[in-house]
Amino acid sequence: MSVTQSMVGWDVGGAHLKAALVERGKVVDAMQVPCTLWQGIEALDSALASMHARWPDLRTARHAVTMTGEMVDLFPDRGAGVAALVEHLGEALGPAVQFFAGSEWLDCARAKHAWQRVASVNWLATAQCLARRVDDALLIDIGSTTTDVIPIRDGRVVARGRTDAARLETSELVYQGVVRTPLCALAQRVRFRGAACNVMNEWFATSADVYRLTGELDARFDQHDAADHRGKDRPATCARLARMIGRDAREAREAEWVELARTFRDAQARLITEGAQEVLAASGLSIDAPVIAAGCGDFLVREIARRLDRTCGDIDQLLEVTGTVAHWVRTCAPSVAVALLLASLPAAQETRLACGS
Repeated sequence: MSVTQSMVGWDVGGAHLKAALVERGKVVDAMQVPCTLWQGIEALDSALASMHARWPDLRTARHAVTMTGEMVDLFPDRGAGVAALVEHLGEALGPAVQFFAGSEWLDCARAKHAWQRVASVNWLATAQCLARRVDDALLIDIGSTTTDVIPIRDGRVVARGRTDAARLETSELVYQGVVRTPLCALAQRVRFRGAACNVMNEWFATSADVYRLTGELDARFDQHDAADHRGKDRPATCARLARMIGRDAREAREAEWVELARTFRDAQARLITEGAQEVLAASGLSIDAPVIAAGCGDFLVREIARRLDRTCGDIDQLLEVTGTVAHWVRTCAPSVAVALLLASLPAAQETRLACGS
């Protein structure tokens, strides 16, 4: 697919690279590939190669970038992480690249200097894009690793925090996801066969195991190895879940392990709902404001909306995206958002950006 004179949005995470292709203001494609950035910058090169295979003319496009990957422990600190990623992406994507900084766009040199404004603001891009299309809403983006809970009121993003540290304090960032979260982070104690038992604080299983057994996790978004690097079929998944409570899978029927998975699901939904309730209490949003779902955990957003007694819509609907790409748009929302935001700038303003003024 040619991307000449097109806009490509990028969301560079620590576990995935997400990208979206926008042509004439419309989203025409989106994708996500694994990017285990904590293992080395080579992971980003491999992920970019996958994107090049899908969009061969990548260097001829314009590029809008946001990131969270600066947080990984490959880098000594976040500033060094932003600088390394900016430099790497500038070399890989060419000169027509701009970095999202909330209220403005920065070229490579300015992005490295003002790294605090570039670091981990992918959630803000999604929220700003949504705020152009809805007056009042609670955006909940549940990804593989984290959840963003972002209030929009009167067409403005009214989040109290901006940095990860501040957003953790306000519960606008809940460190829970539907693929990579270890189950010991969901609950310390669960019920099994009518009895309460402690959960092992070991990385024996992750949230992907839960949602494989409940049948809710789309296999397209289950892109990382299981905790034990074994299979993802139901017997192997049950075996990992059993270890969390000191058992072997053969000790119970599959239906009992599915019930245990539902117990962990309930615990995770409760944790995220509590965070959403805190955000709502501080936001001043009316009871009529809907929840808008994004992320590969959109199925869990709908459950949380039910618990909040609010209607729920999907971000791809508001972006008027249909067909097979819609679910990828939901999953890759920040990359879609930065592409749409930069593509919407007047041509004269884009020219000034390209010149670094």
